[in-house]
Amino acid sequence: MPAGDGSSSSAGADRTLAPEYPPIAALRRDFIWGVSTSSFQIEGATREDGRGPSIWDTRCQRGEIANHDTGDVACDHYHRYPDDVALMQRLGIQAYRFSVAWPRVLPQGRGAPNEPGLAFYDRLIDAILAAGIEPWLCLYHWDLPQALDDLGGWANRDSAKWFADYVALVAARYGDRVKRFATFNEPSIFTLFGQATGGGAGVDTLHRSIHHVNLAHGAAVDAVRARVPGSLIGAIHNYQPCLPSTAADAQAARICETYWNRAFPDPQCLGTYPELMRAAMAPHMQAGDLERIHRPIDWFGLNHYGATYVKAQANARLGWDFGEKPPGLALTPIGWPIDPQAFRDTLLTVARDYALPVYVLENGFGGFDKPDSTGTVVDNDRIAFLRAYIGGMNEAASAGADIRGYFVWSLLDNFEWESGYGVRFGLTYVDYPTLKRTPKSSFHWYRDLIKAARS
Repeated sequence: MPAGDGSSSSAGADRTLAPEYPPIAALRRDFIWGVSTSSFQIEGATREDGRGPSIWDTRCQRGEIANHDTGDVACDHYHRYPDDVALMQRLGIQAYRFSVAWPRVLPQGRGAPNEPGLAFYDRLIDAILAAGIEPWLCLYHWDLPQALDDLGGWANRDSAKWFADYVALVAARYGDRVKRFATFNEPSIFTLFGQATGGGAGVDTLHRSIHHVNLAHGAAVDAVRARVPGSLIGAIHNYQPCLPSTAADAQAARICETYWNRAFPDPQCLGTYPELMRAAMAPHMQAGDLERIHRPIDWFGLNHYGATYVKAQANARLGWDFGEKPPGLALTPIGWPIDPQAFRDTLLTVARDYALPVYVLENGFGGFDKPDSTGTVVDNDRIAFLRAYIGGMNEAASAGADIRGYFVWSLLDNFEWESGYGVRFGLTYVDYPTLKRTPKSSFHWYRDLIKAARS
């Protein structure tokens, strides 16, 4: 069973914090506070120590990223990880979710392992443990080896075996120290938005990729179970309300909700695809596939930022596209809705529908932070966002959702995919020319919240 499955299910009404913090009385006493990152977004060192290229290196080289940014250096976490672990220790977090870069440990995606790449994660995991922090290892956060993309990527059914072999290597290497494993981060995002094969994908390719990623998930669960006694395994899903921009967009929103929210958790946790997409999935399925996908897991990982507004679009791949947001809706500086009640409702939905303990493994605020004249980074809007969303989480726990942990995205400002370095989500400001780390106001606020919550 997952850690914290004992009798201390409620924190109790005595855990009342000062007004600058959100209410947390409904959260468990053994609640886990953490932060998350991902390999390509922070590591850099893309051409060092035998690492092979990923599909995101290719996208960067093609100039597809804002400002022609690349992940070549990123936050230089590959060399500066001791400093970053020290930041985690200052925060007082109990757990750190990171990902392994598949092309760093298997440069061609399969075949001979790369010992220098494997040794990097040995050093990182040992440093995390030495700091008194639990490592949560995500096996895939979007950086598919380019060599496998050249063979069809996730659209190739063989990808499930490629992934299982990679997972077996990682589990055998680190399973003596790591017990928490996530198979995939946000599979709906990297399939829906064309990163399943490193580029745009038609409807048939999309459905094949969805199914093969689900098969890979099931194979990975089995690979970890076979090698890591006591392992606690889940997957991480970006799950959020998909709302119609107008009444005429209701069916488009239902389609979006099916593919965005349910295409992966339903077969993984319930053993069936959502009804709306079953006919489309049927040509890609073989006998026994749902059993291969529906393997026992221990927890549900939730990434959530805000609702998505949808419009009908006849010439779009699935008949929907992003629609107009309601006037007056509160937005972050990057235009994402601020809606802590949607977060509360989503937590209740996934806890009810999948009957698993829920860990929030990404939640955060994207902005354009800058130091002031004293070098201080004051991000009060991020603090307000975190306060409101943690409050919404507390409401969901009070209403019965089994929520076990909350991880802020992210420890550091980093490479934010197509946005490059123009958008900042970190609790820590990274000055990219010098790579100096400066904790923001939100860092200190989150540190003090964790300290108060654990007292």
